Amino acid sequence: MEFGEWKMIPIENIIAACQGGPTKVAARISEAEQILGAVFALQIGVDAILIPDSLKETGLIAKAQRTERKEDFESASEKGELSINILTISEVKDGKVGDRVCIDLTNMLDIGDGMLVGSNSSSLILVHSETVESEFVPTRPFRVNAGPVNSYILMADGTTKYLSELKMGDEVMIINSSGLTKSGTVGRIKIENRPFLLLKWTDENNNEAGTFLQQAETVRLVAEDESLVSVTDLQKGKKVMGSTFESGRHIGIPINAKVTEI
Repeated sequence: MEFGEWKMIPIENIIAACQGGPTKVAARISEAEQILGAVFALQIGVDAILIPDSLKETGLIAKAQRTERKEDFESASEKGELSINILTISEVKDGKVGDRVCIDLTNMLDIGDGMLVGSNSSSLILVHSETVESEFVPTRPFRVNAGPVNSYILMADGTTKYLSELKMGDEVMIINSSGLTKSGTVGRIKIENRPFLLLKWTDENNNEAGTFLQQAETVRLVAEDESLVSVTDLQKGKKVMGSTFESGRHIGIPINAKVTEI
């Protein structure tokens, strides 16, 4: 590949898109300071660099550095059946006020259906749909109250997007407590200013993650025993369902690189 004015971002995007497939990426580099950027892009790097003879020495140094610093990342496949993990709530507190996103689908949801969202792409919590009847508000059996604009959501193809990026026609992943998945089409996105609760949890390996969810009785999580619990009743130590992922992500695509989100 040969790039124009923008070089590093396109290289990263291509590496992420080609990872796991048979495609090899070679980048034509003309300036010495761009060599390390290409060799270490996303901690993976291109498969080859094409450089003029005058940059050969710099290229060999970069090759040696990559060999020395290369880390072995286990490949984490996110294809096939999605596994459900048990998450333990470690903190619940006031999350102040922010812009909340409701996802309205063009298809109906069932009791048990929800979406995986969270502030850390490696650990997402299962937020239940608004399919539960109440004496105070009507059901919205096509809706998930998914949290703030900065949260991730798992899409139908296994990638993630920020909630702020969702638009009409997008396909999101719907999942139930058994790990069964199906695709749902976004009919509209509804964003309103609402009070939040800040939730934190730990996974089975004691890794911590979290998210914000609207402080409302109609926002529910799925407990370990498959019962539903409102976020307003949530307490420290409660075990709920979600999914954890080993790989990092670049523009929503899983990559075999270490990514830390705090």
